[in-house]
Amino acid sequence: MVHHGAVHLCLAGLVAADVLFIGAVGMWPNVPETPQNRIVVMALEPPPPEPPEQKPDHRMSTPELTGVASWYGDEWRGRTTASGKPFDDRKLTAAHRTLPLNSRVRVINLNTGRSVEVTITDRGPYTDGRLIDLSKAAAKKLGMVKDGLVPVRIESVAG
Repeated sequence: MVHHGAVHLCLAGLVAADVLFIGAVGMWPNVPETPQNRIVVMALEPPPPEPPEQKPDHRMSTPELTGVASWYGDEWRGRTTASGKPFDDRKLTAAHRTLPLNSRVRVINLNTGRSVEVTITDRGPYTDGRLIDLSKAAAKKLGMVKDGLVPVRIESVAG
């Protein structure tokens, strides 16, 4: 059995301890706030996300690109290119996957050293392992019409 007097005595002791504790808190010295002792509350934020994995950028950020060139011709004549112009295989044009449309590049046949300046007017080539598709006129200048595929280097042309 619980003695009611003991319960009241315990409760009175707890109340007295609370009063003493609360009173003691109020007795702390009042220190003026300065930049050195000021408490700053800041929200914690998660760390910034990792940047996405970068894919190679073939927009002539490097001075040159090397790979295999192919050419396309008669069967594409008159079709609208990615630049909006009709394809003309008699003009010095080319297709590249990422180079800016209407940019000018020099294409050099690494087997012969022959070169030609072309304007990027279309997207492609869509065959793996190929870097650039040239118009038939550009392929003739490089001496590659018969071979069909040649190793090339592409360089940016200023202007």
